[in-house]
Amino acid sequence: MWLEVERRILRQLHSHKTRTRLLEIHAHFLRHGLHQSNQILSHFVSVCRAENQMTYAALVFQQSLYPNIILFNSMIKGYSLCGPFEKALHLFTRMRNRGIWPDEYTFGPLIKACCNLCDLSAGQCIHGEILKLGFESHSSVGIGIVELYANCERTDDAKKLFDEIPQRDVVSWNLLINGFCKSGDVDRGLHLFREMSERSIASWNTLISFFSKNGRDDEALELFRKMQVDGFKPDETTVVSILPACARLGAVDVGKWIHSHAQSSELFRDSITGGNSILNFYCKCGEIEAALMIFREMPLKNVISWNTMISGLAFNGKGELGLDLFEEMMSVGVNPDDSSFVAVLTCCAHARLLQKGRNLFASMTARHQLHPKLEHYGCMADLLGRIGCVREAYDLIKSMPMRPNASLWGSLLSASRMHGDTDLAECAIKELINLEPWNSGNYVLLSNIYAEGRRWDEVEGMRVLMKENNIKKTAGHSMVG
Repeated sequence: MWLEVERRILRQLHSHKTRTRLLEIHAHFLRHGLHQSNQILSHFVSVCRAENQMTYAALVFQQSLYPNIILFNSMIKGYSLCGPFEKALHLFTRMRNRGIWPDEYTFGPLIKACCNLCDLSAGQCIHGEILKLGFESHSSVGIGIVELYANCERTDDAKKLFDEIPQRDVVSWNLLINGFCKSGDVDRGLHLFREMSERSIASWNTLISFFSKNGRDDEALELFRKMQVDGFKPDETTVVSILPACARLGAVDVGKWIHSHAQSSELFRDSITGGNSILNFYCKCGEIEAALMIFREMPLKNVISWNTMISGLAFNGKGELGLDLFEEMMSVGVNPDDSSFVAVLTCCAHARLLQKGRNLFASMTARHQLHPKLEHYGCMADLLGRIGCVREAYDLIKSMPMRPNASLWGSLLSASRMHGDTDLAECAIKELINLEPWNSGNYVLLSNIYAEGRRWDEVEGMRVLMKENNIKKTAGHSMVG
C-alpha cells in the first residue's frame, strides 16, 4: 500500500500542474506519514528547484530527521542553480559533519556554486576533496573544474585541466574559449575555436559577442557570415551580439536581414531583449521611422525599450517627439529610471528646451526619488551651453556633489568658445589640464587663447610648463607665438 501511495505522489509531483499544487502534494504526503521518506523529499526538492521555490524546499528539508546523500545532493544542486549559492557550500559542510560521504553527483553542483560565486579559494578546496576521493575522472566533475578556473580567469590552469579530460565534448571547449575571452585573450579563444572538430551555436556566439564588445566589429561580422556558411542559424544570443557591431559599421543591409530572419522565425515573439536589440539597431543607424514602427508593434516592452526609443529620437533630431514619448511612458505606468532621464534630458538639449529641462531635472528628486548622477549633470550643462547660458552651466558644475570629469569640462569649454566667453574657456582648460596632464591638446588650446589675447608671457609660460612636464605637442595642433 505504501509503495502505491509513494508512486502516486511521485506521479503528482512530476505532472504539468505541479506549480499550483505544491502545497496540496505536500499535505498529501504529510497525511500519509511520508514526510521522512528521502525518496519523496528528494523529488519534492527537485520540483521546487524547477519552480525556483528553494525557500519552500529548505523548509521541507529542515523537517527531515535522517536526510541521506540523495536528499543532500538534491538540495545542494538546487542552491547551486537558484541560489543563494553559498548555501550549497554550507550544506556540504553540514553533510560532512553528519558523517555522510559525498558521491559523484555531489561535486558538480558544488563546483557550479563556486563558479557562480567566482570563489576560487572555495573552489580549490572542493577540487582538493575531488582529487582526494578520486572523482576527477567523472565527466561532469572534470568539466565543472575547467569552468571554475576559466571563470575565475585562471586560464592556464583551466587549459591544463582541460587537456587531462579524456573525452572533451563541445561544452568543455566552449567553457575554455569563454574563459580565455573573458580574461581578455580573445585571440587565444579564436585559436581554440579553430581547433574544434565540432561546434555548437554557443561556440560561435561566444566569439561574436567578445569581438563585438571589444570593438572588433569587422571580425565579429566576418565570423557571423562564416557561421551562416557552416549552416548555423542565428539565435537570440547571436542577434543581440551582432546587431551593435552592424550599427557601428553601418552594415544596414545585414541588420535588416537579421530583423527579417527574426520575424520569419518568430525568434523574438516573447523576447523583450531581442526586440530591444532590433530597436537599438535602427535608432543607431538613423532609421528612426522604422524604429518607431517596431517600437509600436512590440508586444512586450520594458523601461529599456522606452529609453532606447526616447534616446534614439533625441540623437536623430526629434527631441520634442522624445519628450512626448517620455510623458506617454509615465502615463502608461512605466516608472522612469536613471537612463530615462539621461535620454529625456538629451532630448531637451537637442531641442534647446531649457525650462522643460530644468523642470525634468528637478523632478528627478522631487517626484521620482532619483538622485542626479554625473551624466544627468552633463546633460544639463550641455543644454545650458547650447543656448548660451555658459555661466549658469559653470555654476551647475561647481555645485555638483561629485567631482566633474573631463567630459563635463570639455563640454563647457566648447560652449564657452562658441559663445565667446574667453575667461570661462580658460577656466575650463585649466581644469582639463589638472584632470588630463598628459593631454597636449589642452596645453595648446590654452596657449592659443593666451595668444589671441596677446598675453605672450602666459604663452611662454605654457611652453615652459609643457617642457617641464615632458609634454610633446601632438602633430596637427598649432601653438601661436
